[in-house]
Amino acid sequence: MDVDEFWFFLQRSRQVTSDPDERLRWLALHLARSPLARIVDFQILLNQIRRRSDTYDMWEAANPIFSGYCSTDGFWYFQAWLIGLGRDTFELVAADPDNLADVPAVRQLAEHPMDEWADDEWPEWEALSYVAARAYEEATGEEEGIYDAMAERGHTNQSDPNPTGLSWNLRDSTAVALRLPRLSRMFPQDGF
Repeated sequence: MDVDEFWFFLQRSRQVTSDPDERLRWLALHLARSPLARIVDFQILLNQIRRRSDTYDMWEAANPIFSGYCSTDGFWYFQAWLIGLGRDTFELVAADPDNLADVPAVRQLAEHPMDEWADDEWPEWEALSYVAARAYEEATGEEEGIYDAMAERGHTNQSDPNPTGLSWNLRDSTAVALRLPRLSRMFPQDGF
């Protein structure tokens, strides 16, 4: 599997269903029927693509959406959700995190308070991180065997964010408004 196939595979799951759980079942089923190398490729590519969004700028952009606090786990799940939105959206936002303001799902979140978000609206998709491991286990019967297969190819699996770039002071609402003008207007916060 190459990067184009990875994105096509994710897009195909979204064409089948928009429900995140059903997408995961579809992905796991189709990956489990694939050669083992393809399953490992999927996880390696997921990790590599995720690295492009694993920045302090992206984390800071997620904070206003989460009412001023996006935890470490929340950011990890947010990255997977962003990938799940597809290649075009991911590329747009990776180029400039303030472009989250252009994402229809984010615009929908801004329409009502966080405590009124439906379960399927939350900008997180934790289980995408484990779908290849699940498929590998289904195909081989080896629990967590994918991680050994990745290591044989010189890769380790990530399980937490490790952002690049410079961290910035989220408590400074003026700085946030300057760096994320559109998001800060969509999700106004007083000093987080």
